[in-house]
Amino acid sequence: MKFFSTRGNSAPLSFSDALQQGLAPDGGLYIPETWPAFNASDFDGAQSLAQVAEILLAPFLVDDPLAPELSDIVSEAFNFLAPLRALPAAANATLSVLELHHGPTAAFKDFGARFLAACFSRLRSVEASTLNILVATSGDTGGAVAAAFHRRPHIEVTVLFPRGLVSPTQERQLTCWGDNVRSFAVEGSFDDCQRLVKAAFLDTELLAHRQLSSANSINLGRLLPQMVYYAMSSLEHWRTYQSSLNFIIPSGNLGNAAACVWTRRLGLPIGEIVLGHNANKTVPDYLISGLWRPRPSVATLASAMDVGNPSNMERLQTLWPDVDHLRQQLRAFSVTDEQIRTRIRHDYQFLGQIWCPHTAVAAEVWHQHIAQTGGNWCLVATASPAKFPEIVEPLIGVEVPVPVSLAELLDRPTHVESLSADMAALRSALMTSEG
Repeated sequence: MKFFSTRGNSAPLSFSDALQQGLAPDGGLYIPETWPAFNASDFDGAQSLAQVAEILLAPFLVDDPLAPELSDIVSEAFNFLAPLRALPAAANATLSVLELHHGPTAAFKDFGARFLAACFSRLRSVEASTLNILVATSGDTGGAVAAAFHRRPHIEVTVLFPRGLVSPTQERQLTCWGDNVRSFAVEGSFDDCQRLVKAAFLDTELLAHRQLSSANSINLGRLLPQMVYYAMSSLEHWRTYQSSLNFIIPSGNLGNAAACVWTRRLGLPIGEIVLGHNANKTVPDYLISGLWRPRPSVATLASAMDVGNPSNMERLQTLWPDVDHLRQQLRAFSVTDEQIRTRIRHDYQFLGQIWCPHTAVAAEVWHQHIAQTGGNWCLVATASPAKFPEIVEPLIGVEVPVPVSLAELLDRPTHVESLSADMAALRSALMTSEG
């Protein structure tokens, strides 16, 4: 299996090489050269995330150096649950929630970050040079990547986050590491952080002195493992109801959405895919107008989704360059901050559910646009509400329980550096690291 750049001007690479490259030399993102075909019966007997992962991901690692270690990699990465839990629904529909926040940092990013770390640690075991992993984060990605790579030998992590635009709890998770993890508060938006990461991969002066890779969803090694929980949940639903499961996904940089679309493309029993966006409406507006108009991001309560120029649209547009064809793959709606607040209050009062602001976006899309249409639907719960107590607790009037793993992180001392939003500053910071 080879992986090629969305821009078509870079040589196809193996799985391992694409992971380590991160971003293609032509600035594009890697996608599979071919798409394996599955049906539900291929997963008979696979009852855990790790078992599903081994079957689902094996074709992408054919003839790759990591192929013999895939079983150990997925066992290490997928050692926590992603439960699918039923919810009350409208009379003509079923509704469930896929909880993706039971990992070490209480967010869905743990799945991809831990898989990527398990792969990199095995690849680095035969190389002495230090790899510097760059990650731009609007909240959850940086914490998950830092946790997954903390104290791994021959690897450094550089986390870039927008100063003042992540929740206080998220910022503590981004900055509580030290050792081989450096965290920078960037004077700008998430889009500025993402722009810096992409620019670093094209900076010849920096690349002459540092070996770089990425752990954002621009990295293939983040998207492929995120397909696993969509495969697992859709199979669980299929085995019970013999019908496809439709998903409503809180969306920002479109990595999680792309993973779901890819999973359906492989033949898993997934029906409709609906994206829930906050006030950053680039994707919903594109699907309405047919004009791709990236814009500066807007700060919202659902801060991890504050993305005005989502990178993974490039992957989707490569597969479906005609917007009419892309409209057949997914729908997208936007939600305001006031609607997020109202949904958090309502669903706690009437359903006993405590949502994080991002999951509340998906719940609001369900109530506004889906509930009366029928079908089998699943809300994707991307983060624990305990990561956003400053927002959630005043709305519901009670304290949000904190998972043990998250509480342990919040007790750690923090280390943070400041960085202006320009490539010269990032180059200087990386050149003065110990790598």
